[in-house]
Amino acid sequence: MQKRRIRLPKTPLGRAVFSLIVTAVVGFIYFYVSLPALNPQDNEFYAFLALLCLVYIISVFITSVKPTDNVVRTPVERLKEWFSFVLHSCLPVGILLAAVVVVSLVGELISMPIFRAAAYRDLLTVQEGDFAQDVAQISFNEIPTLDRASANFLGDRQMGTLSDMVSQFEYSNDSTQINYQGRPVRVAPIAYADLVKWFTNRGQGLPAYVVVDMVTQEATVTRLTEGIKYSFSEPLNRNVYRHLRFHYPTMMFSTPEFEIDENGHPWWIAPRLVKTIGLFGGRDIQGAVLVDAVTGDCQYYEEVPAWVDTLYTPDLIMEQYDYHGTLIHGFINSILGQRDVTMTTSGYNYIAMNDDVYVYTGVTSANADQSNLGFLLCNMRTKETHYYVAPGATETAAQASAMGVVQDLGYIATFPLLLNISGQPTYFIPLMDATNLVKSYAMVNVAQYQLVATGSTVSACEQTYIKMLSDRGIVQSGQIPVTQDEARGIVAEIRTAVLNGTSWYYIRLTGGEVFYAVSAAQDQNVIILNEGDRVSIQYAVPEQGESPAILEGYSLTIL
Repeated sequence: MQKRRIRLPKTPLGRAVFSLIVTAVVGFIYFYVSLPALNPQDNEFYAFLALLCLVYIISVFITSVKPTDNVVRTPVERLKEWFSFVLHSCLPVGILLAAVVVVSLVGELISMPIFRAAAYRDLLTVQEGDFAQDVAQISFNEIPTLDRASANFLGDRQMGTLSDMVSQFEYSNDSTQINYQGRPVRVAPIAYADLVKWFTNRGQGLPAYVVVDMVTQEATVTRLTEGIKYSFSEPLNRNVYRHLRFHYPTMMFSTPEFEIDENGHPWWIAPRLVKTIGLFGGRDIQGAVLVDAVTGDCQYYEEVPAWVDTLYTPDLIMEQYDYHGTLIHGFINSILGQRDVTMTTSGYNYIAMNDDVYVYTGVTSANADQSNLGFLLCNMRTKETHYYVAPGATETAAQASAMGVVQDLGYIATFPLLLNISGQPTYFIPLMDATNLVKSYAMVNVAQYQLVATGSTVSACEQTYIKMLSDRGIVQSGQIPVTQDEARGIVAEIRTAVLNGTSWYYIRLTGGEVFYAVSAAQDQNVIILNEGDRVSIQYAVPEQGESPAILEGYSLTIL
């Protein structure tokens, strides 16, 4: 029995129709997978057009090929034959392909900073600010004590405690820092554990998301009455990117971020990306599409609602400042003279102020040495950016200084958070052990990075640091904030414990129920303390409304 051969169309019209069908099928598959924006300012759009042209030409060529004439041809001759075929059989498509290549190359050329230095410099408007006035001093129990990696570790560990979810779902490791009900938190959706789990659970969607409190280090799984149907763990039409592309085929988007509103409802925030210089240059954000993660409803907002915290990404802000700082006196100066040229440092962190999230990064010279000239604070919703002059150590140098104090314990410093402590720009650095758990804290003065205070709690670290500032004469005693109080009485009970290699003494006074925790490293007087001694204990004042059973003491006097 002879095998049936596939019959290819023989007429020019038949070959054209067949090739168009093949091109449409390949184009649909490519578009469904890659999701390019149908926008002439999107680089991927030109790659998409070029692919369609090439598929059509190759298809017509294959359907037009004749049996070999047994003539041996060189590669150059074959190439000439190919171009001759394109000119005679696919001229319009060949012209379109050439136009796509030319437009994309010219577009790249006219968008280069060498020709548009002033436009790139003005992408970001930077105002100078007064740090002590603009950045309010944060209470120690409002200071975020985690970085992104630590928060994701806690979120993943919390998922492991939920027996009804752990076999079907996993932590997505795609968290976003926001302000939620006045608290700095990281929120992240959960994800399907694998493709089989997606198939069996997709009807109900993802039943929860994870919230990690950046202050208390508490991770909670918030269950939903109706599951999240639209997420990045969806492989088909309910994938967030694909859902956005089918609703807004011409819009370009920055990476959508997961957020929750003040009622705890989950959303995807998809910033609209625009190119403002030439054809492909000057990336910026213009509004956003808000996608309901449960229902999939989409709405574009030129001005996003106030509860949205993450419209601009840190990478985009740093890119725009690098253009602003390096092109301050033109492109030639950025390469040769480098007069007044500045750039951002290699990392960033977040600060919560006025119910908004600000990204922080340092600013250094063109030589990128071990000192900062100042730092930036940028509102991630409005892009309002302030530069603060604060010469001092880079974040990397501050991390090394903090780790040097605790080198015997082997703790690793996270990327610093910038705080205002008694009017002083201060690096706050959580110190983690090998399991990504925060074990201690350090505060490093930006201007004098050899001035380092550490403590096992934030309050103890803050008080030690403030005392250092006073002892060095950096701040006057009248400038030191009152976050402490004194307790006097007779010692009724003493308990001890060793935590992270440090001896702690827990002291209860007669008639009281609260224990005051004082470490031997902070005050050695506690070692010789006996029940019945009369003492004075300086301790950190808890926030209004809080009644903890243990208060952090930082000094003790035997009366």
